[in-house]
Amino acid sequence: MTRSAPVPPPPHHSGEVAPRMDPRFVPRHVAVVMDGNGRWANARGLPRVEGHKAGEAALLEVVAGAIELGVTHVSAYAFSTENWKRSPEEVRFLMGFNREVLHRRRDQMDEWGVRVRWAGRRPRLWRSVIAELERAEEQTRDNTVCTLTMCVNYGGRAEIADAAAAIAREVAEGRLDPARVTERTVAKYLDEPELPDVDMFLRTGGEQRTSNFMLWQSAYAEMVFIDDAWPDVDRRTLWRAVETYARRDRRYGGAVDRPATD
Repeated sequence: MTRSAPVPPPPHHSGEVAPRMDPRFVPRHVAVVMDGNGRWANARGLPRVEGHKAGEAALLEVVAGAIELGVTHVSAYAFSTENWKRSPEEVRFLMGFNREVLHRRRDQMDEWGVRVRWAGRRPRLWRSVIAELERAEEQTRDNTVCTLTMCVNYGGRAEIADAAAAIAREVAEGRLDPARVTERTVAKYLDEPELPDVDMFLRTGGEQRTSNFMLWQSAYAEMVFIDDAWPDVDRRTLWRAVETYARRDRRYGGAVDRPATD
């Protein structure tokens, strides 16, 4: 059966369109910490879960804006390995909510040409959530417009620890020479080894920290922190962040003298 051509996301309701940018200055991979849901809800006299619900539209908007701008990879921090510390009620909601978002939006992502991937640990994660993640991966596996990596039960340190454990097993079983372990070796054992390094790390909600997200991949990422709570974000937020990113001077450890001029 021949797959239909991807359908572009609908335009933004304001009529605004993505800024025209030199592709060299558009990040290939954007990692997003979707923060501020609870504070957004509490400021409106609502329970925290209402903020999570409102954040669903923001995720779709950011994916749409990424497609329109030419960003090829978006990684979203949907549930961290530390989020199990939250109240049982909120954990149950987040598990069910992640499952339902995947179920509701799978066809839409497929229509847009988005490939959905999952990064994270299986232990403790609800089987129904894993099932929806795997269904989304299978249905969208041939899509090439943009890759959305849903990071569910994910932690950057956990990912690196799991990679180290896998490498240690390979060494113990004689399949890998420890003297030949390099950064490239470690990268092959990460959750999603095909992911390119993060170019732009975007966090909403006013906080300025990585919170254990994409630690390995973000070694040279440009950090963009904004005050907007996640439910208030739309594709225009992403576009402004990318314009900020495009003005940065990325040297990757190198430096060039720029003598002062008269």
